[in-house]
Amino acid sequence: MDLNNFLLFALASLMLNLTPGNDMLYVASRSTGQGIKAGIVSAFGIMGGGLVHTLGAVIGLSAIIARSALAFDIIKYLGAAYLVYLGLRSVISKSNAAFVVPGKMVSIPLTQVFYQGIITNVLNPKVALFFLAFLPQFITQGRGNEPGQILFLGIYFNLSGTIVNILVAVLFGKLGNWFSKSPKFIRVQQKVTGIVLIALGVKIALSSRE
Repeated sequence: MDLNNFLLFALASLMLNLTPGNDMLYVASRSTGQGIKAGIVSAFGIMGGGLVHTLGAVIGLSAIIARSALAFDIIKYLGAAYLVYLGLRSVISKSNAAFVVPGKMVSIPLTQVFYQGIITNVLNPKVALFFLAFLPQFITQGRGNEPGQILFLGIYFNLSGTIVNILVAVLFGKLGNWFSKSPKFIRVQQKVTGIVLIALGVKIALSSRE
């Protein structure tokens, strides 16, 4: 795998995992309502769901690679366009209330918290679509073992996200709703991530012509 591709992927992964979304909201809600341990368990549950999406992307994209290089290139172009779309939506979004942590949640067993995290992630079709669009953009074609590269990137993305979610669990467990009451931070983070996604999409679309 090309080192520059991986470093770009690592930066994009960090930006995306820092952006408040459904997974982070679930972790924050569990941690605020049930304690830090529940928040950390939910983070590992979400990681399990992410690994399911990773395997799905590996299997699906591997089949496409095996059948047609052209089809895989088309997937890359569509993926680049999807990243630009996500970026534009983040930049122009005016919503400040997308990350509201409920004050109380019913306490449930930690095993249930874990499985709920998996289900929350696995049953989100947007996550599946994102993995199919995002991961192929950073593999190095022509160096072999493309499925292995996709698997490695997916696992790295999930580990990065899990570390962020564990930090979220600790912070929200200690500080409650304080972080959720900072719409300016959330808005700035949204815009920065949107710009990164647009830049990635454009770069990928242009570089894939080489």
